[in-house]
Amino acid sequence: MPKNILLGTALGLCALAIFAQNERPMGPPWNADRMEMHAPPPQGVAVRAGKMFDPKSGTHLANQVILIKGDRIMDVGAADKIQIPQGMQVIDLSRATVLPGLIDAHVHLMQGPDPNDGRASFQGLHHALMDLNAGFTTVQDMNSPYTYASVELRDAINKGWVPGPRMLVTGPAIDPRGASYYPSPPSIVPFGTSPGIPAWQNTAAVHGPWAARAAVRDRSHYGVDWIKIYETEDYEGSGYPQPVGSGAFYPNGKMILVPSMTLEENQAIVDEAHKRGLKVACHAYGGEGLRICLEANVDMPMHVIVGVTGAEGLDDETIRLFKKPLPNGTMRPVIQTLWDLIDDLEKKDLQASRGKATRFSLTEKSFKRLIKEGVTQVFGSGVYFQGHGQQASQFAWYVKWGMKPVDALRTALTNAAEQGLNFDLGKNIGIIEKGRFADLVAVSGDPLNDITEMERVKFVMKGGVTFRNEITK
Repeated sequence: MPKNILLGTALGLCALAIFAQNERPMGPPWNADRMEMHAPPPQGVAVRAGKMFDPKSGTHLANQVILIKGDRIMDVGAADKIQIPQGMQVIDLSRATVLPGLIDAHVHLMQGPDPNDGRASFQGLHHALMDLNAGFTTVQDMNSPYTYASVELRDAINKGWVPGPRMLVTGPAIDPRGASYYPSPPSIVPFGTSPGIPAWQNTAAVHGPWAARAAVRDRSHYGVDWIKIYETEDYEGSGYPQPVGSGAFYPNGKMILVPSMTLEENQAIVDEAHKRGLKVACHAYGGEGLRICLEANVDMPMHVIVGVTGAEGLDDETIRLFKKPLPNGTMRPVIQTLWDLIDDLEKKDLQASRGKATRFSLTEKSFKRLIKEGVTQVFGSGVYFQGHGQQASQFAWYVKWGMKPVDALRTALTNAAEQGLNFDLGKNIGIIEKGRFADLVAVSGDPLNDITEMERVKFVMKGGVTFRNEITK
């Protein structure tokens, strides 16, 4: 057998073995009727924390008391300095580690096509509650391609009509993207208007800067918080990759990095969005598409699997562009999703690349380079159809790839709050301190010693309302 075939076979078997290690059991189906909501009494709630994680110092503060009135923290400090007012309900977490509520800045709550927006909304609510139950008291929906129902779900939660995590949403993303070419319609119609492509994200028809601005205006008028653009497509003519729909690779293991919009179109999107108080996130695996996103000054590059030259482990030019300050003087962060790259996509990538590469394995190399260069990582799982409520497994991968547990926790706390959200929400979450929202989670062990504790959250409070308590029962 030729050496190159033997090598490819060996790499494929190795990758499959790694994938098998990555897989996690999904567990029994989660039902909302398991969730117990306990609203705070008028007098308020006092939480006794045996250990309280402080993201600022990166340490645990021992024997703390957190006073809560309504949905806000009234006061917090050492137990010998904080007096609990008479009549306050006391929740004893003195044998647990208490942390601020977690933030997942990249989820997909309503990913699949559904002609019924009502059904899509309930699906999104179900997924949002699964995330909340796992301790993610804030989530950011980064594209529900077929519906604007994510906006309605966000508003319903904010109005108190239904329970759920805090939400920011992009609505449908801008520009088409797929793992293979789209089916042609039976009649001549503009792309995105065929009944065979019933996705809002495909209807923008961004052909030039003015059309790009119009797409942003549409989404702004429908009430989104962010604009998301897809800048790299997963296929390049002739049905690549083979088999169709297998992933973003050529058979030789190189990534397919076709830019889907021009620099001028991206600049128009960013400019129009910023005028309207919106931030822009960019899905870009690498190559010219990533360069365009960075040069257009998007607020949040996402994925960044290879460099702007296609280099594994990135390249100096990619780092230079990342380190160039945005017009407002800030340094841009990055979201590198992991959950969505394991499971189904891992298998498809191995098929498409003939066992030579996967998006997950390449992300490890780029993750390590970005961390070494001081680029801020923001927690975003990319979770979509399955896996809601289990995305905390990413923390263990961060640590395995060289990040300290304290910094892994910060990705879903201060990093996400300060650099991964929009408007003033980030100023009210991410840290347990006076005046912020009473969003708390607790685990039995110490995540600084064993980061997998974050996969076993046993207490969840959002805005003073207890949604889960398996510690004091």
